[in-house]
Amino acid sequence: MHADADLLARNRQLMGKLLVICVGMLGFGFAMVPMYRQVCKAIGLNATRSVEPVNTQIDMSREVTVDLLASTAGIPWRFEALDRRVILHPGELTMVRYRVVNTLGRTVTAHAAMNTAPERAERWIEKEQCFCFTNQTFAPGETREMPVVFRVKSDAPKDLGAIALSYTFFEVPGPS
Repeated sequence: MHADADLLARNRQLMGKLLVICVGMLGFGFAMVPMYRQVCKAIGLNATRSVEPVNTQIDMSREVTVDLLASTAGIPWRFEALDRRVILHPGELTMVRYRVVNTLGRTVTAHAAMNTAPERAERWIEKEQCFCFTNQTFAPGETREMPVVFRVKSDAPKDLGAIALSYTFFEVPGPS
């Protein structure tokens, strides 16, 4: 009988130790939340992943005139802006269209680059959709209309009243 009492005492002692470990683990789990927040704050991580809001409000108090130009560099294509000029309010999303005609008797892959005048205006142009984002492949004789969706940022300088937006197509070297 003495052995049964000894075994019972050791089982109770083990159960007490396991209970203390379980309570400690539970407490540690709750303590991890504020510790995690402090570590993230210390190293500059924001656990909520908040994104800085982009000011997309339209500034109705002023207008910007955007002249649209098109050219090619060494490719004998017809490339033109269908919308030659747009007048928009800063922050206003605008779509313009360009047309290209591959007048060559072969398939051509080309890439368009954008330039602005004045040069400083480029930082205030925000493109949402543009054929200039990727290479464009045109079959012989193909005609294509391509949109550009953009805005002049609403925080653009007040003296930026006119912008020339120009796209130039360059042939991409290699097989088309």
